Amino acid sequence: MEPAILSAVTSGVATISLCNPAKRNAMTPDMWRALPPLLSSLAEDSAVRALVLTGEGDTFCAGADIGSIRSGIAPRELTTNAEEALAAFPKPTVAAIRGHAVGGGCQLAAACDLRFAEEGARFGVTPARLGIVYPATSTARLRRLVGPSTTKFLLYSAELIGTERALRCGLVDEVLPAGTLEARVAEFTATLAARSRLTQRAAKEFTDRPIDPERVEHWRRQEESTAEVAEGVAAFLERRPPRFGWDG
Repeated sequence: MEPAILSAVTSGVATISLCNPAKRNAMTPDMWRALPPLLSSLAEDSAVRALVLTGEGDTFCAGADIGSIRSGIAPRELTTNAEEALAAFPKPTVAAIRGHAVGGGCQLAAACDLRFAEEGARFGVTPARLGIVYPATSTARLRRLVGPSTTKFLLYSAELIGTERALRCGLVDEVLPAGTLEARVAEFTATLAARSRLTQRAAKEFTDRPIDPERVEHWRRQEESTAEVAEGVAAFLERRPPRFGWDG
């Protein structure tokens, strides 16, 4: 199968699958290029409530295709553009990780809001093996996620860590037994799809960006001008699922 990025939308959840099985889903230049416009299209789709990023088969992503790096056709801009597009996706994002999430694969996983991993998964940030300067924005994102000490450990050594340490340092949010990852991610994203998009959108912005009083006021006005709170309270009192209507 030719390297590709596959996508599907089911019950409000978009799934993007990295597919390059001959090279453990390593990202080719065309795959890096394809990700931002795909994310933009899914962001504009009102039917999409959450997004899952995963890899085809038994591994997540082995990073950038080394052959493309050697030939000089995978500039840093491709990887950082894809990473930033994923980080800026306005709806909740979950990385579902089996096997290796290494180099650019770990970079993409870190750009998601949450990371669920199957036992036995391995993580690493490996530019020190190649003499590459890791992008400043990617380094800062990793530091916010796992702290300065673990960031230095990963970047200095290029060593891989397992799910136990990844969970302990905050690189992953849940570790699942073999064979249960897909079901757990489906269950969790179904929950996300049922929650208030207003709450989620504001929470994502407040978490990922410096606090801007104008944006705080913007979200206060959004809350006051919609029926989200009234619907949430009514659903609670009537013991039924809420039917939130805000779509941004």
